[in-house]
Amino acid sequence: QVQLVESGGGLVQPGGSLRLSCAASGTIFSINAMGWYRQAPGKERELVASITKSGTTAYADSVKGRFTCSRDNAKNTVYLQMNSLKPEDTAVYYCNADIYRDYYVKRNYWGQGTQVTVSS
Repeated sequence: QVQLVESGGGLVQPGGSLRLSCAASGTIFSINAMGWYRQAPGKERELVASITKSGTTAYADSVKGRFTCSRDNAKNTVYLQMNSLKPEDTAVYYCNADIYRDYYVKRNYWGQGTQVTVSS
């Protein structure tokens, strides 16, 4: 079994910062792309940031310059540093990863989600 477990969400004031972490565990041969999505109430889930195995990142326009996605391949962990947070960043944040459990089979996995609330 493979699990993605997120941590680091919470309540923060506008302009504040949070750092999300997502650790993959279980039978893992290799992890390709990892990323973060978010879903606000009444809205569709959207891609926030992604990072390849070699460290190339991509960001939604709404978070460019404020969020930074990074990973530690030795720890099978991806991070999302969120600065200058705005109320519109309020959402449940989900970790996502493409994981090989052996040499041949790749599957896409989701974490359980962590709530981020930006409010004064």
